[in-house]
Amino acid sequence: MFPAGSQSSLNPVVTAGRLTLRFVLLAALLLVSILLAVRLGAVSLSLREIVDGVTGRGEPTTVAIVRQLRLPRALQAALVGAALSLSGATFQALVRNPLAEPYILGVSSGAAVGAVAAIVLGLGLGGMWGVPLAAFAGALLAITLVFRIAYGVGAALDTHVLLLAGVVVGAFFNAAILLLLTLSDVESFRSAMFWMMGSNAGASWRSVLLLAAYVVPASLALVALARALDLLALGEQTAAHLGTQVERTKLIAYGLASVLAAVSVAASGVIGFVGLIVPHVVRMIWGSDHRTSLPSTALLGATFLVLTDLLARLVTRPTELPIGVVTAFLGVPFFIWLLRKRGHARG
Repeated sequence: MFPAGSQSSLNPVVTAGRLTLRFVLLAALLLVSILLAVRLGAVSLSLREIVDGVTGRGEPTTVAIVRQLRLPRALQAALVGAALSLSGATFQALVRNPLAEPYILGVSSGAAVGAVAAIVLGLGLGGMWGVPLAAFAGALLAITLVFRIAYGVGAALDTHVLLLAGVVVGAFFNAAILLLLTLSDVESFRSAMFWMMGSNAGASWRSVLLLAAYVVPASLALVALARALDLLALGEQTAAHLGTQVERTKLIAYGLASVLAAVSVAASGVIGFVGLIVPHVVRMIWGSDHRTSLPSTALLGATFLVLTDLLARLVTRPTELPIGVVTAFLGVPFFIWLLRKRGHARG
Protein backbone atom coordinates (compact mmCIF):
# COMPACT_ATOMS: atom_id res chain seq x y z
CA MET A 1 0.00 0.00 0.00
CA PHE A 2 1.11 3.52 -0.64
CA PRO A 3 1.39 6.19 2.05
CA ALA A 4 -1.61 8.43 2.20
CA GLY A 5 -1.20 12.01 1.09
CA SER A 6 -1.46 14.76 3.70
CA GLN A 7 -3.30 17.32 1.60
CA SER A 8 -6.81 16.38 2.68
CA SER A 9 -6.24 17.77 6.18
CA LEU A 10 -5.29 21.22 4.92
CA ASN A 11 -7.54 24.21 4.33
CA PRO A 12 -8.87 23.95 0.74
CA VAL A 13 -7.62 27.43 -0.15
CA VAL A 14 -4.15 26.66 1.22
CA THR A 15 -4.13 23.31 -0.58
CA ALA A 16 -5.11 24.90 -3.90
CA GLY A 17 -2.39 27.50 -3.50
CA ARG A 18 0.25 24.89 -2.76
CA LEU A 19 -0.85 22.75 -5.70
CA THR A 20 -0.70 25.73 -8.04
CA LEU A 21 2.77 26.60 -6.78
CA ARG A 22 3.89 22.99 -7.19
CA PHE A 23 2.69 22.74 -10.79
CA VAL A 24 4.16 26.15 -11.67
CA LEU A 25 7.54 25.12 -10.25
CA LEU A 26 7.49 21.76 -12.01
CA ALA A 27 6.52 23.39 -15.30
CA ALA A 28 9.29 25.98 -14.87
CA LEU A 29 11.77 23.19 -14.13
CA LEU A 30 10.72 21.43 -17.33
CA LEU A 31 11.15 24.60 -19.39
CA VAL A 32 14.61 25.18 -17.90
CA SER A 33 15.62 21.60 -18.71
CA ILE A 34 14.46 22.00 -22.32
CA LEU A 35 16.38 25.27 -22.57
CA LEU A 36 19.53 23.55 -21.29
CA ALA A 37 19.03 20.69 -23.75
CA VAL A 38 18.84 23.16 -26.63
CA ARG A 39 21.75 25.26 -25.38
CA LEU A 40 24.32 22.56 -24.59
CA GLY A 41 25.94 20.00 -26.85
CA ALA A 42 28.91 19.49 -29.13
CA VAL A 43 28.39 23.17 -30.02
CA SER A 44 27.19 25.35 -27.13
CA LEU A 45 24.77 28.15 -27.96
CA SER A 46 24.04 31.43 -26.19
CA LEU A 47 20.50 32.42 -25.24
CA ARG A 48 20.54 34.99 -28.03
CA GLU A 49 21.51 32.33 -30.56
CA ILE A 50 18.72 30.08 -29.30
CA VAL A 51 16.14 32.85 -29.76
CA ASP A 52 17.48 33.62 -33.24
CA GLY A 53 17.48 29.92 -34.08
CA VAL A 54 13.87 29.44 -32.98
CA THR A 55 12.68 32.49 -34.90
CA GLY A 56 14.78 31.61 -37.95
CA ARG A 57 16.79 34.84 -37.92
CA GLY A 58 20.15 33.35 -36.95
CA GLU A 59 22.93 31.71 -38.92
CA PRO A 60 21.72 28.80 -41.06
CA THR A 61 23.82 26.35 -39.05
CA THR A 62 22.41 27.66 -35.76
CA VAL A 63 18.85 27.53 -37.07
CA ALA A 64 19.37 23.92 -38.19
CA ILE A 65 20.85 22.90 -34.83
CA VAL A 66 18.02 24.48 -32.85
CA ARG A 67 15.03 23.74 -35.08
CA GLN A 68 15.93 20.41 -36.64
CA LEU A 69 18.09 18.71 -34.02
CA ARG A 70 17.95 19.85 -30.42
CA LEU A 71 14.45 21.25 -29.94
CA PRO A 72 12.54 18.27 -31.40
CA ARG A 73 14.87 15.92 -29.53
CA ALA A 74 14.20 17.67 -26.22
CA LEU A 75 10.44 17.67 -26.82
CA GLN A 76 10.47 13.97 -27.72
CA ALA A 77 12.43 13.19 -24.56
CA ALA A 78 9.89 15.18 -22.54
CA LEU A 79 6.94 13.32 -24.05
CA VAL A 80 8.57 9.91 -23.59
CA GLY A 81 9.55 10.73 -19.99
CA ALA A 82 6.02 11.85 -19.15
CA ALA A 83 4.51 8.77 -20.83
CA LEU A 84 6.79 6.26 -19.09
CA SER A 85 6.33 7.93 -15.70
CA LEU A 86 2.54 8.00 -15.99
CA SER A 87 2.52 4.41 -17.22
CA GLY A 88 4.63 3.31 -14.25
CA ALA A 89 2.48 5.20 -11.74
CA THR A 90 -0.67 3.63 -13.20
CA PHE A 91 0.66 0.07 -13.11
CA GLN A 92 1.87 0.57 -9.54
CA ALA A 93 -1.62 1.70 -8.55
CA LEU A 94 -3.40 -1.12 -10.37
CA VAL A 95 -1.28 -3.98 -9.04
CA ARG A 96 -0.78 -2.21 -5.68
CA ASN A 97 2.95 -2.87 -5.91
CA PRO A 98 5.46 0.03 -5.82
CA LEU A 99 8.00 -2.06 -7.76
CA ALA A 100 5.83 -2.36 -10.88
CA GLU A 101 7.12 -0.63 -14.02
CA PRO A 102 5.81 0.31 -17.50
CA TYR A 103 7.01 -2.83 -19.28
CA ILE A 104 5.30 -5.17 -16.85
CA LEU A 105 2.96 -6.65 -19.50
CA GLY A 106 5.71 -7.56 -21.97
CA VAL A 107 5.32 -4.34 -23.97
CA SER A 108 9.05 -3.76 -24.33
CA SER A 109 9.70 -7.33 -25.49
CA GLY A 110 6.96 -7.13 -28.09
CA ALA A 111 8.20 -3.79 -29.37
CA ALA A 112 11.76 -5.09 -29.47
CA VAL A 113 10.69 -8.09 -31.58
CA GLY A 114 9.05 -5.78 -34.10
CA ALA A 115 12.02 -3.43 -34.28
CA VAL A 116 14.66 -6.17 -34.43
CA ALA A 117 12.69 -7.98 -37.14
CA ALA A 118 12.54 -4.79 -39.20
CA ILE A 119 16.29 -4.25 -38.79
CA VAL A 120 17.54 -7.81 -39.17
CA LEU A 121 15.16 -9.26 -41.76
CA GLY A 122 14.64 -6.12 -43.85
CA LEU A 123 10.86 -6.38 -44.11
CA GLY A 124 10.60 -3.73 -46.81
CA LEU A 125 9.33 -1.07 -44.42
CA GLY A 126 12.16 1.32 -45.27
CA GLY A 127 12.61 4.95 -44.34
CA MET A 128 12.76 6.57 -40.93
CA TRP A 129 9.33 5.20 -39.97
CA GLY A 130 10.09 1.53 -40.54
CA VAL A 131 11.55 0.61 -37.16
CA PRO A 132 9.14 2.72 -35.04
CA LEU A 133 6.10 1.34 -36.86
CA ALA A 134 7.34 -2.23 -36.48
CA ALA A 135 8.08 -1.63 -32.80
CA PHE A 136 4.61 -0.19 -32.20
CA ALA A 137 3.00 -3.13 -34.00
CA GLY A 138 5.02 -5.57 -31.87
CA ALA A 139 4.01 -3.78 -28.68
CA LEU A 140 0.33 -3.87 -29.64
CA LEU A 141 0.65 -7.58 -30.44
CA ALA A 142 2.14 -8.20 -26.98
CA ILE A 143 -0.67 -6.24 -25.29
CA THR A 144 -3.32 -8.14 -27.27
CA LEU A 145 -1.83 -11.53 -26.42
CA VAL A 146 -1.58 -10.70 -22.72
CA PHE A 147 -5.21 -9.59 -22.50
CA ARG A 148 -6.43 -12.57 -24.51
CA ILE A 149 -4.61 -14.94 -22.16
CA ALA A 150 -5.92 -13.13 -19.09
CA TYR A 151 -9.52 -13.14 -20.27
CA GLY A 152 -9.18 -16.74 -21.41
CA VAL A 153 -8.59 -17.77 -17.79
CA GLY A 154 -11.64 -15.97 -16.40
CA ALA A 155 -14.23 -13.34 -17.17
CA ALA A 156 -12.80 -10.94 -14.59
CA LEU A 157 -9.47 -9.22 -15.25
CA ASP A 158 -7.45 -10.81 -12.47
CA THR A 159 -4.28 -8.83 -11.73
CA HIS A 160 -2.18 -11.88 -10.86
CA VAL A 161 -3.18 -13.71 -14.06
CA LEU A 162 -2.45 -10.59 -16.08
CA LEU A 163 1.05 -10.30 -14.60
CA LEU A 164 1.78 -13.97 -15.22
CA ALA A 165 0.55 -13.60 -18.80
CA GLY A 166 2.90 -10.62 -19.21
CA VAL A 167 5.83 -12.67 -17.94
CA VAL A 168 5.05 -15.57 -20.29
CA VAL A 169 4.55 -13.36 -23.35
CA GLY A 170 7.69 -11.39 -22.50
CA ALA A 171 9.73 -14.58 -22.19
CA PHE A 172 8.47 -15.83 -25.56
CA PHE A 173 9.31 -12.56 -27.29
CA ASN A 174 12.74 -12.44 -25.65
CA ALA A 175 13.44 -15.86 -27.15
CA ALA A 176 12.31 -14.54 -30.54
CA ILE A 177 14.70 -11.59 -30.18
CA LEU A 178 17.62 -13.93 -29.49
CA LEU A 179 16.69 -16.01 -32.54
CA LEU A 180 16.57 -12.92 -34.77
CA LEU A 181 19.89 -11.64 -33.44
CA THR A 182 21.47 -15.04 -34.07
CA LEU A 183 20.42 -14.82 -37.72
CA SER A 184 21.63 -11.23 -38.17
CA ASP A 185 24.82 -9.90 -39.71
CA VAL A 186 27.26 -7.71 -37.77
CA GLU A 187 25.80 -4.37 -38.88
CA SER A 188 22.21 -5.41 -38.23
CA PHE A 189 23.19 -6.83 -34.85
CA ARG A 190 24.86 -3.55 -33.88
CA SER A 191 21.88 -1.46 -35.03
CA ALA A 192 19.40 -3.67 -33.18
CA MET A 193 21.38 -3.58 -29.95
CA PHE A 194 21.78 0.18 -30.11
CA TRP A 195 18.03 0.62 -30.67
CA MET A 196 17.19 -1.61 -27.72
CA MET A 197 19.38 0.52 -25.43
CA GLY A 198 17.32 3.60 -26.23
CA SER A 199 18.02 6.85 -28.04
CA ASN A 200 16.28 10.07 -29.06
CA ALA A 201 18.79 10.76 -31.83
CA GLY A 202 16.20 10.14 -34.55
CA ALA A 203 13.74 12.71 -33.21
CA SER A 204 11.98 14.94 -35.73
CA TRP A 205 8.97 17.23 -35.73
CA ARG A 206 6.90 14.47 -37.31
CA SER A 207 7.82 11.99 -34.60
CA VAL A 208 7.13 14.59 -31.90
CA LEU A 209 3.68 15.39 -33.31
CA LEU A 210 2.82 11.70 -33.73
CA LEU A 211 4.00 10.96 -30.21
CA ALA A 212 2.01 13.89 -28.81
CA ALA A 213 -1.11 12.65 -30.59
CA TYR A 214 -0.96 9.49 -28.45
CA VAL A 215 0.61 10.74 -25.22
CA VAL A 216 -1.51 13.85 -24.56
CA PRO A 217 -4.99 12.24 -24.87
CA ALA A 218 -3.92 9.07 -23.02
CA SER A 219 -2.36 11.13 -20.22
CA LEU A 220 -5.47 13.29 -19.82
CA ALA A 221 -7.63 10.16 -19.74
CA LEU A 222 -5.49 8.64 -16.97
CA VAL A 223 -5.69 11.85 -14.94
CA ALA A 224 -9.48 11.67 -15.33
CA LEU A 225 -9.33 8.17 -13.77
CA ALA A 226 -7.37 9.44 -10.75
CA ARG A 227 -10.20 9.13 -8.23
CA ALA A 228 -10.98 5.59 -9.38
CA LEU A 229 -7.29 4.67 -9.02
CA ASP A 230 -7.32 6.06 -5.48
CA LEU A 231 -10.27 3.83 -4.65
CA LEU A 232 -8.68 0.79 -6.27
CA ALA A 233 -5.64 1.34 -4.03
CA LEU A 234 -7.97 0.59 -1.09
CA GLY A 235 -8.93 -2.75 -2.61
CA GLU A 236 -11.25 -3.85 -5.40
CA GLN A 237 -14.16 -4.75 -3.12
CA THR A 238 -13.97 -1.42 -1.33
CA ALA A 239 -13.79 0.41 -4.66
CA ALA A 240 -16.84 -1.46 -5.95
CA HIS A 241 -18.83 -0.60 -2.81
CA LEU A 242 -17.93 3.07 -3.29
CA GLY A 243 -19.34 3.09 -6.82
CA THR A 244 -16.32 2.31 -9.01
CA GLN A 245 -16.85 0.05 -12.02
CA VAL A 246 -13.80 -2.02 -11.16
CA GLU A 247 -13.38 -4.21 -14.25
CA ARG A 248 -14.07 -1.36 -16.66
CA THR A 249 -11.66 0.94 -14.83
CA LYS A 250 -8.91 -1.69 -14.75
CA LEU A 251 -9.29 -2.47 -18.46
CA ILE A 252 -9.17 1.20 -19.49
CA ALA A 253 -6.26 2.01 -17.16
CA TYR A 254 -4.24 -1.05 -18.21
CA GLY A 255 -4.90 -0.28 -21.85
CA LEU A 256 -3.94 3.39 -21.60
CA ALA A 257 -0.79 2.66 -19.59
CA SER A 258 0.23 -0.04 -22.07
CA VAL A 259 -0.29 2.28 -25.05
CA LEU A 260 1.84 4.96 -23.35
CA ALA A 261 4.61 2.42 -22.87
CA ALA A 262 4.21 1.14 -26.44
CA VAL A 263 4.49 4.54 -28.15
CA SER A 264 7.46 5.42 -25.94
CA VAL A 265 9.35 2.28 -26.94
CA ALA A 266 8.41 2.81 -30.60
CA ALA A 267 9.78 6.38 -30.50
CA SER A 268 12.92 5.99 -28.39
CA GLY A 269 13.63 2.31 -27.81
CA VAL A 270 13.68 0.58 -24.42
CA ILE A 271 14.43 3.08 -21.63
CA GLY A 272 14.27 1.48 -18.21
CA PHE A 273 13.79 2.76 -14.67
CA VAL A 274 12.04 6.05 -15.59
CA GLY A 275 8.61 4.63 -14.76
CA LEU A 276 9.98 3.14 -11.55
CA ILE A 277 11.95 6.09 -10.18
CA VAL A 278 9.77 9.09 -10.90
CA PRO A 279 6.46 7.88 -9.37
CA HIS A 280 8.33 6.97 -6.19
CA VAL A 281 9.96 10.38 -5.92
CA VAL A 282 6.57 12.08 -6.35
CA ARG A 283 4.91 9.89 -3.72
CA MET A 284 7.75 10.40 -1.24
CA ILE A 285 7.56 14.18 -1.59
CA TRP A 286 3.84 14.87 -2.11
CA GLY A 287 1.91 11.73 -1.20
CA SER A 288 -0.14 9.26 -3.23
CA ASP A 289 -3.34 11.16 -4.11
CA HIS A 290 -3.50 10.37 -7.83
CA ARG A 291 -5.51 13.52 -8.60
CA THR A 292 -2.38 15.54 -7.88
CA SER A 293 0.40 12.96 -8.12
CA LEU A 294 -0.31 11.95 -11.73
CA PRO A 295 0.16 15.47 -13.21
CA SER A 296 3.22 15.92 -10.98
CA THR A 297 4.60 12.58 -12.16
CA ALA A 298 4.15 13.56 -15.82
CA LEU A 299 5.96 16.90 -15.38
CA LEU A 300 8.78 15.47 -13.29
CA GLY A 301 9.19 12.48 -15.62
CA ALA A 302 9.44 14.78 -18.62
CA THR A 303 12.10 16.86 -16.86
CA PHE A 304 14.02 13.79 -15.75
CA LEU A 305 14.30 12.29 -19.23
CA VAL A 306 15.20 15.61 -20.88
CA LEU A 307 18.08 16.02 -18.42
CA THR A 308 19.07 12.37 -18.75
CA ASP A 309 19.11 12.65 -22.53
CA LEU A 310 21.26 15.78 -22.20
CA LEU A 311 23.66 13.90 -19.94
CA ALA A 312 23.85 11.07 -22.48
CA ARG A 313 24.89 13.61 -25.14
CA LEU A 314 27.43 15.44 -22.99
CA VAL A 315 29.34 12.67 -21.19
CA THR A 316 31.17 11.37 -24.27
CA ARG A 317 30.64 14.23 -26.73
CA PRO A 318 30.84 14.54 -29.68
CA THR A 319 29.50 10.94 -29.55
CA GLU A 320 26.69 9.97 -27.20
CA LEU A 321 25.72 7.19 -24.85
CA PRO A 322 22.48 5.20 -25.26
CA ILE A 323 20.00 6.84 -22.91
CA GLY A 324 19.00 3.46 -21.50
CA VAL A 325 22.55 3.06 -20.18
CA VAL A 326 22.34 6.39 -18.33
CA THR A 327 18.92 5.68 -16.80
CA ALA A 328 20.16 2.24 -15.70
CA PHE A 329 23.20 3.74 -13.95
CA LEU A 330 20.87 6.15 -12.15
CA GLY A 331 18.07 3.68 -11.58
CA VAL A 332 19.91 0.63 -10.23
CA PRO A 333 21.28 2.41 -7.10
CA PHE A 334 17.81 3.89 -6.51
CA PHE A 335 16.21 0.45 -6.88
CA ILE A 336 18.66 -1.08 -4.39
CA TRP A 337 18.03 1.76 -1.94
CA LEU A 338 14.28 1.26 -2.34
CA LEU A 339 14.53 -2.46 -1.62
CA ARG A 340 16.66 -1.81 1.47
CA LYS A 341 14.19 0.81 2.67
CA ARG A 342 11.26 -1.59 2.26
CA GLY A 343 13.24 -4.27 4.10
CA HIS A 344 13.97 -1.96 7.04
CA ALA A 345 10.32 -0.86 7.13
CA ARG A 346 9.14 -4.47 7.42
CA GLY A 347 11.76 -5.17 10.04
